[in-house]
Amino acid sequence: MTRFIHDQFAKDYLEELLKPYGEVQAPSRVAGEVREIDVLFSPSAEQSLNLETLGLLGKFAATPAIFEPFRNAASKEEICDCLLKLLEVRGALQREANRNNTSVLDSIIPKLWILSPTASTTLLSGFGATQAVDWLPGIHFMAEFLRTAIVAIHQLPHTQETLWLRILGRGAVQRKAIDELEALSSNHLFRRATLELLYNLRQNLRVNQNSEEDDRDLIMRLEPLYQQDREQAKLEGERLVVENLLQVRFGSLDNELQAIIEPLLALSPGEFTPLLIQLSREELITRFNRPS
Repeated sequence: MTRFIHDQFAKDYLEELLKPYGEVQAPSRVAGEVREIDVLFSPSAEQSLNLETLGLLGKFAATPAIFEPFRNAASKEEICDCLLKLLEVRGALQREANRNNTSVLDSIIPKLWILSPTASTTLLSGFGATQAVDWLPGIHFMAEFLRTAIVAIHQLPHTQETLWLRILGRGAVQRKAIDELEALSSNHLFRRATLELLYNLRQNLRVNQNSEEDDRDLIMRLEPLYQQDREQAKLEGERLVVENLLQVRFGSLDNELQAIIEPLLALSPGEFTPLLIQLSREELITRFNRPS
């Protein structure tokens, strides 16, 4: 059950990050024995340059891609299953090309990115996966024609470029990534959406009776952030109420009215609401205008 919760978070998370830049199918079924691709992505030509926002993940998504994220270290059997999905997609493209009497362009065949929190040397060598000199540490490519890489998230450098992938790590790697996410500007394009998905993950893990130690640690890490975020949302909601009431009563928010908003917010909604309804403009300014 815990694994299913994390898998669903990973799919939702990747879909949320990638959907501004192209077509996302998550999950996507392929022919043959029923198999589901976690995330199948096709980049939009108009948005390709903007993928830089996603750092290393954006580099992966610059061409058609299959993303298969794992909560636990991907086993050799799971990696073989991922390869079967890729080959089935390739086979479907080939059959369509045959029907149209055309050739399959390499540019439309997706690359497979297996996102694993860890990967042993034995596992990597067993698939002939090696580190490419022009890529960051942690990205291990199989033979060229397999179009596949195993991404060992724990080996990725702790930089802004890898943040959006390290969110899918586990243990200390994931907690460090959450720290960095929290430190981003509040208006960052993906900060809010990612936090909301993490809060949903937190809630789903809390109701699960069989949480692992890593999951309990993750819940503890997210708890103060969640409470802080909810408090900030509450304050923003109260500010909006005050501003709206002032505008409804007095038509606009000039400098004098702007100056009394913070003092009003020091009160509870039950205290400031009747005052905003009952007092005149002059009475409000006199009562709440704090001398600078």
